[in-house]
Amino acid sequence: MPVLSIVIPAYNEERFIGTLLKQIKAVDLSRFSLTKEIIVVDDCSRDRTAAIVEAEPDVVLVRLPKNGGKGGAVRAGIARATGEFLIIQDADLEYDPNDYAPMLDALLGGRGTVVYGSRYLQSGRHANQSLAAYLGGRSLSLIALAFTGQWLTDTVTAYKLFRRAELAALPLETSGFELDHEITARMVTRGATIAEVPIRYAPRTKAEGKKIGLRDWFIGFRTFWRYRRG
Repeated sequence: MPVLSIVIPAYNEERFIGTLLKQIKAVDLSRFSLTKEIIVVDDCSRDRTAAIVEAEPDVVLVRLPKNGGKGGAVRAGIARATGEFLIIQDADLEYDPNDYAPMLDALLGGRGTVVYGSRYLQSGRHANQSLAAYLGGRSLSLIALAFTGQWLTDTVTAYKLFRRAELAALPLETSGFELDHEITARMVTRGATIAEVPIRYAPRTKAEGKKIGLRDWFIGFRTFWRYRRG
């Protein structure tokens, strides 16, 4: 059966990772005739993240020797994945794995060669989402449009679904949160059609472990500029 590889970059996520893995395993992909390959890339966590993952059956654990950033962890997961399809999944509980289904519907139905799960197609600012995070994400959509010509309501989304071979063929270079923007820019310049589907979102706060900040906005701007031609 074809395989959906689920790549989960994780850094100090002991509070959430066990629950997330149970949620992912509970998702039924039988109507797509797909099985799941779950890959957790532990980015040198200082807590029990790796130990919790190791105790879970049918989960691949990749342990990085030093902390290198979310993008580096995602790239390590892409390199390890073997499935025909690949989705990137944050390790916290902000995103609902049940949304794999509508994203797969869009990809397999030919709506796009890549599918992004958008937090904003059916909603504005979410409850508990800071104004800075909301405005930062929406403004990066305008920057993406200016530099790539592609309008996306949510270029910062953590839910991105690909045919693995197409993603693996990209010469990815970045190691931080900006990998999202590098992927978008490179995909668009290679002629990819990015479709968006609405997804659920339950944002967490800085106190709960939210790691992205204002500095990442400026890095995002620079990344779209850097890779605007692929």
